[in-house]
Amino acid sequence: MGNTDSKVDFRVAVVQLTSHSQQIEPNDESFWDQFWSDKISSVQDIFALVPAAEIRALREELPSNLATLCNKLVDRLQVAAENSCQTQRDQTAAINCVRLLTRLLPYIFEEPEWRGFFWSEIPSGQQQMTSTGEYVSKPPLAERLLQTLADLLFCPDFTVASKKKKGPENPEDIHTIDSCEYIWEAGVGFSQTPIHVPSNDKNRTEILKLLLTCFSETIYMTPTVEQHSRPNKWLTYFTSGQNRQTLPLFTSLINIVFSYDPVGYLPYNYLLFTDTREPLVEVAAQLLCITLDNSSFSSIDQSSSTTSLNKPFPTASGDECPNLFINYLSRIHRDDDFNILLKGFCRLLNNPLIQTYLPGSCKKIGFYQELLILFWKFCDRNKKFLYHALKSGEILDLVVPILYFLNDARSDTSRIGLMHIGVFILLLLSGERNFGVRLNKPYATRIPMDIPVFTGTHADLLIIVFHKIIVSAHQRLQPLYDCLLTIIVNISPYLKTLSMVSSNKLLHLFEAFSSPWFLLAASDNHHLVFFLLEAFNNLIQYQFDGNANLVYTIIRKRQVFFSLSNLATDSQTIAKLSVRNANTTSTSSKKNIDTSTNKQTIFQTNLKSPANDEPQLNKDFSQQQQSNSSSTVLLSNAMIATLAETPSIHTMTERTLAASPNLDDIHRQRSGTTNESSPSSTRPASPPLSSIVSSNYSQQTDNSLWSPTSDWVQSWKGKLPVQTIMRLLQVLVPQVEKICMDRGLTDESEIIKFLQHGTLVGLLPVPHPILIRKYQPNSGTVMWFRTYIWGVIYLRNIDPPIWYDTDVKLFEIQRV
Repeated sequence: MGNTDSKVDFRVAVVQLTSHSQQIEPNDESFWDQFWSDKISSVQDIFALVPAAEIRALREELPSNLATLCNKLVDRLQVAAENSCQTQRDQTAAINCVRLLTRLLPYIFEEPEWRGFFWSEIPSGQQQMTSTGEYVSKPPLAERLLQTLADLLFCPDFTVASKKKKGPENPEDIHTIDSCEYIWEAGVGFSQTPIHVPSNDKNRTEILKLLLTCFSETIYMTPTVEQHSRPNKWLTYFTSGQNRQTLPLFTSLINIVFSYDPVGYLPYNYLLFTDTREPLVEVAAQLLCITLDNSSFSSIDQSSSTTSLNKPFPTASGDECPNLFINYLSRIHRDDDFNILLKGFCRLLNNPLIQTYLPGSCKKIGFYQELLILFWKFCDRNKKFLYHALKSGEILDLVVPILYFLNDARSDTSRIGLMHIGVFILLLLSGERNFGVRLNKPYATRIPMDIPVFTGTHADLLIIVFHKIIVSAHQRLQPLYDCLLTIIVNISPYLKTLSMVSSNKLLHLFEAFSSPWFLLAASDNHHLVFFLLEAFNNLIQYQFDGNANLVYTIIRKRQVFFSLSNLATDSQTIAKLSVRNANTTSTSSKKNIDTSTNKQTIFQTNLKSPANDEPQLNKDFSQQQQSNSSSTVLLSNAMIATLAETPSIHTMTERTLAASPNLDDIHRQRSGTTNESSPSSTRPASPPLSSIVSSNYSQQTDNSLWSPTSDWVQSWKGKLPVQTIMRLLQVLVPQVEKICMDRGLTDESEIIKFLQHGTLVGLLPVPHPILIRKYQPNSGTVMWFRTYIWGVIYLRNIDPPIWYDTDVKLFEIQRV
C-alpha cells in the first residue's frame, strides 16, 4: 500500500510539472526533490508514470519547466558523485535521476530545436559564484552529465566493490581514487578478479543505458551524408581526452563482455539464479559498438580518395584518431590479450549452437548480432588482431557459427541484417591469404544445419551454405550475391581439394547464372558468371592436383560452357528472350512494389520459434506493460527496422595482387615456363572481372527501364575468361572418353582416380595473376553499419522501451 501511495505522489508531481499555467521556480527544492526521492523503485515505474504525450506537451507548452528539470537532474547527479554516493539516499537519488533522464532524452532529441539545449551556455544567473563574488562559467550541461556518469561508473560501493574498510574515517573519494584499480573484470590489461556484487551490476547497467540514450541523437537524423557528416557531439566528448575515465571504462567494457560465460558449471543455472551479469554484458557490447563507430563521412571520403592500393585506410589503425576508444583498441598488441578476445568471441558466438543431452540446460545468449558487429570493428580497427585470428586455428571456430547463422536466417526476412553482417565479415576475412589456407582443415564438428551430408573441409561447408543461400533464400538477399561469389573467388586459389558435393554446387550455380534468360534479365547479371569463371580458373591453374572432383564435374557439365561460348548475340534472339523476361518480371513486380525503396527489413523482436535462441522480448514486455499504467501503448507482436541500402561490391572492395612464393612456384610449374614468367610480369589470359565491371558499372540503369541489346551482349561476351576451361576440356575430354571406352568404365570414382594422376603442365594458357578483392572502408558501409547497429539496439532495448514510439529518422519501424 505504501508503495502505491509513493507512486501516486510521484504521479502528482509529474502532473503539477505539466499542468502549471506558469513556470515552477528553480529554487522550489521541495518540489524538485520529489523526482529523485525513494518513492520510485524501478525504471519501469518511471516509464509508466511519465507518459510520452506529457513529455511532448511539456516540451512544447512549458519548455522552461523541462529545461529546469534537466538542469536539476544533472545537478543532483553531480552532488551524488561529489559525495561519492556514500549514503543510501545519494545512491537512490542518483539512480532515479539516471532513470528519468533516460526517459526524457529521446523526446528532446526528436525535436531539432531542442538538440542544442544540453550544449548551450549556462545563463549568468545560474553560474557558480566564488568566495570573492565572481561568477565562474559552468561547462555545458552535456559535458557535466557525461563526466558525472563516467565518474559514477567507478564509484565504490555503488558500481564497484570497495577496496577499503567501511567507516567514516576511511571514505573512498571518487575524485582521488585511481579508477584503473577498479576495472570491472580481469582480462585485457588487468589481472585482478574483483568481487562480484549483483547490485553493482544493476547500477552499471542503468548508467550504461543512459549513456546509450545520450548517444542516440544519431537515430533522429535522416540517413543522408549531409546529416551524418557532422560528428555526434555527445560521442565526440565522451571518447575524447576530456573524459578522464576513457581508459578504465574501455578496459572494463572489453573485459566484462569477453570474460562472460553464460553456461557456467551447473545445468539449468539460469533457472535457479538471477543473472545480473547478462544485461550488463549486453549493454556493454552495445556501448562498445557505438563508441567504436565515431567516424564522419567527410573524413572517410577524403581518406579513401587519397589512399593507394598499397596503403592502409588512414583511420583504420586509430593511431592518430581523437576517439580514444578506437585508439586504445588499435594499440592492443600482446598475444595474451588477443587470445582473451578471440576465446571470448568463440565462446559467446558458439553458445547458441550448444547441444546437450539435457534439453534447455544451457543458457542461450541473445546478443550475438552485437558480437558480430564487434568482431567486424576489432578486425577493421586492429589489423594485428585480424592477423592473429587468421594465424590461429580458432578462426574456424568463428566461421562455423557465422555459417550457421547465415543458413538459419536465410529465409527469414526479419533477419536480413544478420545475413549481411555475416557475409561482410567473411568478405573481410577472405581478403587475407591465411583465411583461404585455414579453410582446408577437415570439417569434423557437426552442428544442426539442413544441408547435404558431406565429407570434406571447412571450404566445402562454406560453399554448400552459400549455394543454399542463393538457391533457397529470400529475393531480398540478391544484393549479396556479388559478395558471396567474391568470397569464393578470393579463397579459390588456396583450396587444395573440394568435395564432390561442393563441386556440384559450384557447377549448379554456374549453370543457373549462365542461362540466357538470367543473363539478359538485368544489366549486371553477367558479373556473377565472371566471378565463377575466375574461381574455376584459380582452382585449375593453382590447385589442379587436388581438385579432381571439380575437374570431373566440369567435364561432365561441359555443355554448359559450350552453350555460354555460343551465346547468341543477334538482335532477334535477344529480343525473343527479353520478351520472356519481361512477361516474367511484370507479374512478379506487382507482388513486390515495396522493393522499389532502397531499404530492406531486417529485425524482428519476437522470433517464430524457440529454436532461434532469442528471448521472446515482446511477450515479456507486454506482460510488464499490462501491470503498468494503461496510458503506455503496448508493443505489437512483431517489429522490424529497415536498413540502409547495401553497398555495391565495387565500392566495398579494391583489387590487390596476391603475393606468395608458393604460388609463384605453381605458376612456373603449371605453365612450364622459366622464372621470368612471374605473376607480376605475365599478361593475364583474359581481362580481369574488375575491368569489365568498371566499364559496365557506369552504364547501369534502372532494370525496369533497361533492355538488353546486341552491342551490350557483345561488349562482355568477348571478355569471358573461358580460355583455360576450354583448353582443359580440349585436352581431357578425349582422354576420358578413350579410357572409358578402352576399359569399359562406368564408375565415376575410377575416372576421378585417372584425373588425379593426370597433368596439364605446359598445356594451359599462361597463369593469370591472382587478384584479391579486399574490403576498403567507404561511406556506404559506414552508413549501413550505423543503421544496422542502431536498429539492433533499438529493438533489443524494450525493457524499458527507451526509444519506442519516438520519431526515429535513421530507419523505419514497421509492425508485422
